[in-house]
Amino acid sequence: MGRADARRERERAARATRKAARPKGLRRFFTWKKLLGTFLGVCLLGMGAFYAVYLMTPVPKANAEAELQSNVYRYSDGTLLTRTGELNREIIELEKIPRDVQYAFVAAENKSFFKDSGVDLKGTARGLLNTVTGKGKQGGSTITQQYVKNYYLNQDQTFSRKLKELVIALKVDGEKSKQDILAGYMNTSYYGRGAYGIQAAAQAYYHVDAEKLTLDQGAYLAALLQAPNQYDWAIASDTGKRMAEQRWAYTLDNMVEEGWLDASARADMRFAVPKAPKAAPGMEGQVGYLVDAANAELENQGISEEDIRAGGWTITLSIDQKRQAALEQAVDSGLESRLDREKNPKHAAIQAGATSVDTETGEVVALYGGVGATEHWLSNATRRDYQPASTFKPVVLAAALENGSTTQDGRSIGLDTIYDGDSKRPVEGSDTPFAPENVNDRDFGPITVQKATNSSVNSVYAQMIVDVTPEKTKDTALALGMRDGKAFLERPAMSLGTMGASTWDMAGVYATFAHHGKKVTPTIVKSAEHRVREAVLQDPIGGQAISRESADTVTSALTSVVEEGSGVAARGDYEAAGKTGTSESNITAWYAGYTPTLSTVVGLMGASPDGTRQVTLTDSVGQGRVNAGGIPAEIWKAYTAKALGADAGAAFDLETKEREPVAPPPSPSASVPALPSPSPSAVEERRPERPEPTREQNGNGQQQRPEPEQERPEQVRPTSPATGRPPVRPSPPPTKTPERPRPSQPPTTPPTGPGGGEQGGGTEDEDPGAS
Repeated sequence: MGRADARRERERAARATRKAARPKGLRRFFTWKKLLGTFLGVCLLGMGAFYAVYLMTPVPKANAEAELQSNVYRYSDGTLLTRTGELNREIIELEKIPRDVQYAFVAAENKSFFKDSGVDLKGTARGLLNTVTGKGKQGGSTITQQYVKNYYLNQDQTFSRKLKELVIALKVDGEKSKQDILAGYMNTSYYGRGAYGIQAAAQAYYHVDAEKLTLDQGAYLAALLQAPNQYDWAIASDTGKRMAEQRWAYTLDNMVEEGWLDASARADMRFAVPKAPKAAPGMEGQVGYLVDAANAELENQGISEEDIRAGGWTITLSIDQKRQAALEQAVDSGLESRLDREKNPKHAAIQAGATSVDTETGEVVALYGGVGATEHWLSNATRRDYQPASTFKPVVLAAALENGSTTQDGRSIGLDTIYDGDSKRPVEGSDTPFAPENVNDRDFGPITVQKATNSSVNSVYAQMIVDVTPEKTKDTALALGMRDGKAFLERPAMSLGTMGASTWDMAGVYATFAHHGKKVTPTIVKSAEHRVREAVLQDPIGGQAISRESADTVTSALTSVVEEGSGVAARGDYEAAGKTGTSESNITAWYAGYTPTLSTVVGLMGASPDGTRQVTLTDSVGQGRVNAGGIPAEIWKAYTAKALGADAGAAFDLETKEREPVAPPPSPSASVPALPSPSPSAVEERRPERPEPTREQNGNGQQQRPEPEQERPEQVRPTSPATGRPPVRPSPPPTKTPERPRPSQPPTTPPTGPGGGEQGGGTEDEDPGAS
């Protein structure tokens, strides 16, 4: 064999050896080189695919529930009144959360949060391993990933959702600050007890706002996020409580490890047992009326209904908890305790409403809207479809004073001006005939404006509004804060309060009198804040609606009403001014009064059970009429006595108009000239000419008191210095007194007379002392 043959033989042997060494079957496809190449290729493809997904996956808008919030309503002292909305969440800024509480959440969920890029692969792997081995879900996702899941995505456990979570977490971490991400996480997480977000959780578990959380409390809330229902102390098993405490300790230990908590402080800490759960106040009772009034005011201030419904508002009301409770108690004891609404249809027809305003600030400090917002949805405090009746008379007096008005015979109108107070006396100087009847058709004869105010004499005020003119009176009413409407007709009957008004409106009018003529517009919203905006509220105290002298003169007149007139039932250990008002057919009975610091209006209104008709109050509480000087004045007094507190000793500081001598008129007119006062002996001799009023049953089933004795001289006709006999009053014109229509059922709107005329008795009122 030659050398060539030997070489060929060696080559054949080598090939045979290599062939024998090759993997057989499938093994030939899994060499280490191929495996490495395949692995690297897959990694490159995966990276490329992930990058493509990264590029193609935008950061989405927030999911449907992420930004849902409740509106939070608070009393004036910050105490929770109620929450409204589909979700119990109030988003707050991170600055309102104590810094150590922030660290507690990071320590519990993601210690590397401040250093990672939004995704923790080791943590994710550890979480998967712990889940497989039954050790819980510790460290499965970063805070950023959980925030992305809560805010942008959903809770689905699918591969595609997990992939999106990773991608969006990386993008969010690059676009947002760690502070924004942490705030979003704490505000969107679910804590159990129906609470979403740290603020709702703080209220649900510790009954405090988030900004007042202590570290031990915050650590518990951070621990809750792992298993809210399992760790809720109120419903947790013994095992759940033990695990909650362990998680709490784990959180604090991590804070020590990271240098966020001193070890000695950690050693002194004890587990903060959460408080028992309590249901958030609903809309029952007076709450619904308060919320509706606040929302209506915000809408008037430019916040749309849609903006309010979207949630996120923290609205602090001006309502004082103690005064609110005092008003509710006064109505309950003064009215509701006397009624059986379920069994007595007449009792069911009685509605009560009230508004109380701080005269210095204009803030509504208490409000009563009815038996309950869930039973009687329409607030009796703010509705304007009932007549204020004679509580409007002080507005007429204010208009006369403000305009320097004179009587038909040219005499200035003041508290000492004498008018003819006889019942059904036709007014003079008006194109619209009007001859109102006084209560019980009583004649008062010559009577001063002060005494006519005390006794609420209809005939005097009917003539006075003609002397002022209805147009000027309406202007004054609107300046004082009353609202215009179709029933606010510029006719003589307006003097008797035949327009529509609310207790809210009239409380503002009377507060303006108390505030020396500066316009007081009642407000119930103290502040309204939102995470992204704040409502700009108008100042409830405006400029001069009427002069100080005019306002103070009205106050002087109304203090006499309380001391010796129809408002004596409201008299107490405080200075007060007030006016009663009972409308025609006894459909409404109001008492409007004020002290130097508090203006309160209480109204009783008759309504059919379905609320579609106005009905009489007569025979509803006891026999006969429900007088404004009775139950309404008693409720006013009971409330005011408690509500004033330290202000009970406040005194009116009045600058009234000078009382000038009233000169006799040159010729007979509708008003009666001032004449020399009769001697006491002459008065005694003529007193039998006017018999004492008989005792009658009032609306409370109590006997009415006779008019105070000292009022008699002004209600007896004075003698003439020439004859020594009573002067003859001018004869009324031959015009026939209009008949007052008697509808078969009470009207649903303030009544006006047919054919452009006025009803003869547009309103009725009480005699002094009748309450």
